[in-house]
Amino acid sequence: MVELPPTGTCEISTVGRRSGRVTRIEIWYVVVDGQIVLTGTPGSRHWLANLRAHREAVLHLREPADDRAVVADEVTDPAMRRHVTEEAWRLQPWYAAQPYSMDEWVSGSPMVRLTARDE
Repeated sequence: MVELPPTGTCEISTVGRRSGRVTRIEIWYVVVDGQIVLTGTPGSRHWLANLRAHREAVLHLREPADDRAVVADEVTDPAMRRHVTEEAWRLQPWYAAQPYSMDEWVSGSPMVRLTARDE
């Protein structure tokens, strides 16, 4: 993957799990241990359901501008989820300012790690 700021916004195009149509949304990312992780506030998300059904997606970066074919892997290990959450809170104060505890973030936030398809 290209060198990115440690956190920011990007867009991701996913394939709808029921419709089969491509949907593009804006989302926050954090770079944790050299990997791009998409995450957000606790709760269910259509984009996560889409990625569970169709792991392949396209990541649209802004700075630097780049579109990359990626494969998404949901982060399910509790220790890794806590590590990602702690890094997100450290890198982007917006995360920590939300009305959720660390434990709520760890147990309930959507979280996927992206890998370039050619890796």
